[in-house]
Amino acid sequence: MSHGHSAAIEPSLEAPNIRLAPAGLKTRRLALAAGVVGIGATVLLGGSHGGEHGVFLAKSWLQVFLLLLAVSLGSLFFVIIQHLTRAGWSVTVRRPAELLASNLTWIWVLFLPFVAMAATGRLGVLFPWADLEHLRAHNPGEYDLVVKKIAFLNQPFFWARASVYFLVWALLARFFLKGSLEVGDTGSQKAEDRMAKWSGPAAILFGLTTTFASFDWIMSLSPGWFSTMFGVYFFAASVTAGFSALILCCVLLQRAGRLQGLVTAEHYQDLGKLLFGFGIVFWAYIGFSQYMLIWYANIPEETGWFLVRQIGGWAVLSFALLFGHFVIPFVGLISRWPKRFPSILALGAVWMLVFAWIDFFWLVMPVIPADLATATDYRAFVDAHASAPTGLLNPINLTMTLGLCGIYVWATLNRLERHPLLCRRDPWLQNSIAFENM
Repeated sequence: MSHGHSAAIEPSLEAPNIRLAPAGLKTRRLALAAGVVGIGATVLLGGSHGGEHGVFLAKSWLQVFLLLLAVSLGSLFFVIIQHLTRAGWSVTVRRPAELLASNLTWIWVLFLPFVAMAATGRLGVLFPWADLEHLRAHNPGEYDLVVKKIAFLNQPFFWARASVYFLVWALLARFFLKGSLEVGDTGSQKAEDRMAKWSGPAAILFGLTTTFASFDWIMSLSPGWFSTMFGVYFFAASVTAGFSALILCCVLLQRAGRLQGLVTAEHYQDLGKLLFGFGIVFWAYIGFSQYMLIWYANIPEETGWFLVRQIGGWAVLSFALLFGHFVIPFVGLISRWPKRFPSILALGAVWMLVFAWIDFFWLVMPVIPADLATATDYRAFVDAHASAPTGLLNPINLTMTLGLCGIYVWATLNRLERHPLLCRRDPWLQNSIAFENM
C-alpha cells in the first residue's frame, strides 16, 4: 500500500490477512534484544555516575515512561471516541488502537522504579515536595508555596492517586478490547451496545485521570508552579503520540502483508486529519494559550517555569518544538494528498513521535533555579544560566529511550500476534471497507 491504491485489492477476512503471527516473530525478538541492550547500557552508564547524573537518570526514565504512556492513552482515547460517536469508518483501524491501548494493563510496571525511590527515601530527588526539609534548606521560596499544597502533595495521597489512575486505565483498556473481541467472535450486538453505552462515562474518567496524572507526574516536578491548562496540554501530547503510533502501526502491518484491502487511503486520510487536528493544530493552540496567559499575567510563581525554557540551550529546544511540532508538520500535512500516501504519512508519524519525545524532555528536564526568586536583574540571571546544557543527546537518555521503547514494542507485538487484527463480525465492517471521504 505504498501508493494509496489498496482499495483495488480484494479485502480478505481470512487468517493470513488478519493475523500477524508468525510474521512479527523476528521483529519481536529484535525489539526485545534492543530493550535488554538499552536498559543494560543505561544501568552501566548511570551506575558510573552519581549526583546530578542520578537526577538525570530518574528524569530520563520518567520522560520515556510518559512518552509510552502517552502512546497508550492516545490510542485509548481513539477507541473511546469511536464508540462514543458510533463511528463506522474506523472499524478496520480500531483493533490496532485497542491493542496499543491494552498496554495500559501492564505499563504500571514501568512506574515501579519510582516506588523503589520512595521506599529508599529518595523520591525527593525527582519530586522536591517529597523532601520538605531539603526543599526548605535549598529553596525556601518554593518551600513556602509547597507547604500550602501539602494536603494534595503528600506521598500517601500521591500513591493512592497513582493506583487509581493505573487501575482505571487498565480496566478501560481491557473493557473495550474484551468487548471488541466478543463482537469479532460472535457478532454480539449486545457487546457493541455495551461499549457505546459506557463510552461516555469512560471519556469522563479518561479526562479526569489523565489531567490529575499530568499534575502529579509532570507539574509537581516544579511544585511551586501551577497551570490550570496543563492537563489539556498533556492530553494534546498524548493524542499526538497515540495517533502517530496508530498510523505507523497500520502502515507496518500492511508492509507485513496484513490488512490488505481493509485499510485504504481513505482511512489513512482520516487518521492523518486526526493527527493534523489534534496533534499539530490543537497542541499548538493549547501550548500558545498556556504560554500567553501566564507570560501576560507576569506572576513570578508562574513565569519562572517558562523563563528557564527560553534561555540558553532550552531556548533553542523551545524554538525547535515550535517549528518541528507545529510549523513544519502543519505545512507538510495541511493538504489531503500527503495523508493518502501511507509512506509519506508514516514519515510524518515518525517525525511527530520524535517531537513528542522532545516535548516530554522539554516538560520534564528543566529545573527552576533557586536564585530566580531573589533575582532582580533579568539580564544577569539569563547570563548566569545561559550556558546550562539541556542533555537531550546525553547517552543515558538515548539508551533509556532504546531500552524502554524496545520493551514496549515487544509487548505490543505480543498482543498483535495473539489477537486478530480486525473485528471481522462488527456490524459496521462493510461500511468501513467501502468508506470514502467526500
